[in-house]
Amino acid sequence: MNPTSAIVIFDIGKTNKKLLLFDEQYKLVHEESMQLPETTDEDGFACEDITALTQWVNESFDKLSHDERFTIKAINVSAYGASFVYLDDEGKVILPLYNYLKPYPKELLKNFYTDYGGESLIGKQTASPSLGNLNSGLQLYRLKYEKPAIFSAIKYALHLPQYVSYLLSSKINSDITSIGCHTYLWNFQQQKYHSWVTQEGIAEKLPALFSSTGIAGYANGEIPVGVGLHDSSAALVPYMISFKEPFILLSTGTWCVSLNPFNHSQLSDYELNNDCLCYLSYEGKPVKASRLFAGYEHEQQVKRLSEHFKTPVDYFSTVNCDTALLKKLKPVNKKQQSSDNSAMIGQSYFAKRELSEFSSYEQAYHQLIADIIDQQVSSTDLVLTGTAVKQIFVDGGFSQNPIYMTLLSKAFPGIEVYAASLPQASALGAAMAVSDKKMDSDVFKKHFSKYK
Repeated sequence: MNPTSAIVIFDIGKTNKKLLLFDEQYKLVHEESMQLPETTDEDGFACEDITALTQWVNESFDKLSHDERFTIKAINVSAYGASFVYLDDEGKVILPLYNYLKPYPKELLKNFYTDYGGESLIGKQTASPSLGNLNSGLQLYRLKYEKPAIFSAIKYALHLPQYVSYLLSSKINSDITSIGCHTYLWNFQQQKYHSWVTQEGIAEKLPALFSSTGIAGYANGEIPVGVGLHDSSAALVPYMISFKEPFILLSTGTWCVSLNPFNHSQLSDYELNNDCLCYLSYEGKPVKASRLFAGYEHEQQVKRLSEHFKTPVDYFSTVNCDTALLKKLKPVNKKQQSSDNSAMIGQSYFAKRELSEFSSYEQAYHQLIADIIDQQVSSTDLVLTGTAVKQIFVDGGFSQNPIYMTLLSKAFPGIEVYAASLPQASALGAAMAVSDKKMDSDVFKKHFSKYK
């Protein structure tokens, strides 16, 4: 049997680490998934076990390179952001991979804003709200002032996608999709590192930027390896290649992220306060994005429904869209909802509803999705304004939810709304970025179904 020519992608999420192989037509031909136990940093805070992750990558590649079923044509990486791996002069890891959810010292953050113009100015210049450790540049700033000796020992700081690329290629690079993702490192107005990065001696620890579509090096001396991409930017790649008319990608999961590659306006204070930010695409162009904690909210509320109606937690997956129940939906009290600290990251209005008001699980679940859609429209509108968007593509968990998709399409009557059945969008984008052969747009479009 002739071996299958394949592009190998290491797709690394916070929970699942995946090894994916795509053939030359971008059909998924092999998939492995692994969950690695977390470790703790020196403060006892949970974090990625970089030693275990390194071992998994090396062992997976070694095993794959001896698998006679496949001929590896190229390798690339898609991974989560806000995650630095620190190397010393010998290229060895010298610190934990700190968790971006770890609380950031308030006094240190106050000093940073005092020195560099304040939260609003920094937010507009770097196209990101204040997010603590999620602003990964601040992780380096923290090390400089809390652990100066360790900071001095850092030769290179690599975001996680570039670290995995380094493991495979032995080449050290930075990539614009990781540098430009709510890091506080990149000045979007000047299209270069922010002045504070140079003034604090951090720029010298960041390797040279390398093309997101270039070959960073070679594994085993012969297999091309890409530089690695931030997963949100990677997910956009096939869409940007296949669709030229303005669109929004609504990527749904724990966070529901509305990505608009056609909105290049500077972020306002209002947008920053509502959790808007900008990513940089694989082409280095700004992509305005808004985030909603809707997947997490859905998870919490279906537990509540399960307890009240005495059903399995996953009972919602059996509920179909019922037109009669849609007619019974209750309105949202906008005044009460606006009293929340942030509609984008807070609970939906459904959390305030008495479940005794509903005669059945099905009726209550329709209301839950309607209340989430109310939030989703507000979130998506933040990046929709001022652009001639004709299509919204929904991928991830909610794309398979008929109530969600029906209500979303009704909420945007002038825009075509599509559900994607495309698996592994981030991995597919990373594969396309490192390959000369692009997926035929007509083939790509077959992965979508339109909601009327």
